[in-house]
Amino acid sequence: MARFIIRRLLQMVGVVFVLSLLLFLWLRSLPGGTVSAILGERATPETRAALTKAFGLDQPIWVQYLRFLERAAHGDFGVSTGVLPGADAFQIFLDRFPATIELSAVALLLAVIVAIPLGYVSARRANSPLDSGLVVLSLIGVAVPVFFLAFLLKYQLAVEHQWFPVSGRQDNLGCTRVTNFFVLDGLLTREFDCSVSALKHLVLPSVALATIPFAVIYRITRASVSEVLSEDYVRTAESKGLTTRVVRGRHVMRNALLPVVTTIGLQTGGLLAGAVLTEQVFNWGGIGNALAVAFQRRDYPVLEVLILAAAGVYVLINLLVDIAYAVIDPRVRTR
Repeated sequence: MARFIIRRLLQMVGVVFVLSLLLFLWLRSLPGGTVSAILGERATPETRAALTKAFGLDQPIWVQYLRFLERAAHGDFGVSTGVLPGADAFQIFLDRFPATIELSAVALLLAVIVAIPLGYVSARRANSPLDSGLVVLSLIGVAVPVFFLAFLLKYQLAVEHQWFPVSGRQDNLGCTRVTNFFVLDGLLTREFDCSVSALKHLVLPSVALATIPFAVIYRITRASVSEVLSEDYVRTAESKGLTTRVVRGRHVMRNALLPVVTTIGLQTGGLLAGAVLTEQVFNWGGIGNALAVAFQRRDYPVLEVLILAAAGVYVLINLLVDIAYAVIDPRVRTR
């Protein structure tokens, strides 16, 4: 297992290196560039030349890239020019990243704990009214845009009925900040009213964000379980008189989980994209919201750190998926 993990870690480093190169080249190809974003209408040939030299943009591209890697390794991405002008870009990431992780984690947890059991039940009762209804529900989950569902939930449950908060992450209760994960902070400091408030604010955005992962995970689970149920070893286990619990856990779900684990990993990465729209609707204050503002205002330092961090998280998730694969199916370790 150790050799397997080391091999995957080395591959992950290579992927992150290539991603950093592509990000660097892409940002340098955007119109205007960092100098124009900072100077704006005040730009003159003299100030542009001075700022270009100060940032080292007059150096060869490979020199700029090496400096970019060196600064990135130390968390130095410069200062924001649009999201929070004058603030350190990396600090903006550190402040906002917990919000997105908290939202994405709850959305993924909701999707997994609902989709996998329903996918199993649907496969066991194929072509029943329950199965047909769940399939239709999954199709709706994929077809309905996240932002439309977010607006619908917000209007009906927050504005009309006032069952949940309209926006934000927490009520103004003077809560103590420890990790910037608001639910966790309330538990650590024993300010349980803060945790309750954070959970209430999480409900609507996490449900909206969970719809697509739920639909995809459900359909993959249903198809995978249906395929496994038709295998000879499952029928043999049942004919031996093994209990339903043993057959379901040891023979059906263990073998059906491989494609499901892959799907969960891919959907986790996709949550970061969905979070951009969801955070905008609920004014969530995570990296999705910051990314949208950074694009609008050409805030290149913030774009650098947020895109590179998102790519790193996606690669890390795939590493965890590979490890989960190896735990579920030991044959993967030898490949």
